[in-house]
Amino acid sequence: PRSCHRGRLKIAAAAMAAPCRFHRVHGTNVRLDASRTRARRVESFANGLCFSQEPLAPGQVFLVEIEEKEPGWCGHLRVGLTALDPRGLQPVPEYSLPDLVDLGDTWVFAITRSHNRVTAEGEEVPARARKPCWDPFLLIEQVRIPRDALVGRSRPGRYSHILDDLYKTNVLPATARRSRIGVLYAPQPDGTADMHIVINGEDMGPSARRLPTTRPLYAVVDVFASTKSVRVIPVEYGFLSLQTLCRLVIQKHVVHRLAIDGLDLPPPLKSFCKHE
Repeated sequence: PRSCHRGRLKIAAAAMAAPCRFHRVHGTNVRLDASRTRARRVESFANGLCFSQEPLAPGQVFLVEIEEKEPGWCGHLRVGLTALDPRGLQPVPEYSLPDLVDLGDTWVFAITRSHNRVTAEGEEVPARARKPCWDPFLLIEQVRIPRDALVGRSRPGRYSHILDDLYKTNVLPATARRSRIGVLYAPQPDGTADMHIVINGEDMGPSARRLPTTRPLYAVVDVFASTKSVRVIPVEYGFLSLQTLCRLVIQKHVVHRLAIDGLDLPPPLKSFCKHE
């Protein structure tokens, strides 16, 4: 239907201007780099709250990659959405869970190796088949996102073949270094929205339902406990580049990433095919 097509175009157009920086307001233990695309917790395990610079548009994904881990703490990255304006948070809460959530109009989930989803009444949760997915786009209701930028990749090395099955099936552990976590909201016919969390190119399904769309919604990223630092990954919507399409084809047919070294390809393309 034309209305559905217009809806997809509207979401895609809004997503083109995705916010790619952290807000100036953040937890007391967070240090941002000059570009405000990297957030690092410098002390303790808490006070690591960060927000997107701007509210998200419908279908916009705010995507971060885990850069550093800090052993010795229990717990991992936490992500979500809030209708609270970060500028009004004085002081910024110590924790996203429960402190920020207790302020209301906030939906935050802890990232674990296995992630739960919220289902509608009577709905069954389908088992997730761990199989390769070569569809270049991730579809979430009316949202269409290039999958390539969403997928975290470990760096190849002497023992990279051990991780290759994980790498090829897009199931790098959610809490691992280089894992990519994103959050977005998808509008619903009743005027509310569902929040979706995307882990390494896989949609976890609705993590929260009936979010208000009449108020701006900011992304929440809590650099908590064993997660030491994260960086924002820009996501370009639209057509995939020729370079990206080449990488998808090559990755589909090699046994493991080290085999890419034996291909008759320019060195920069080999490096791009093995990792970001």
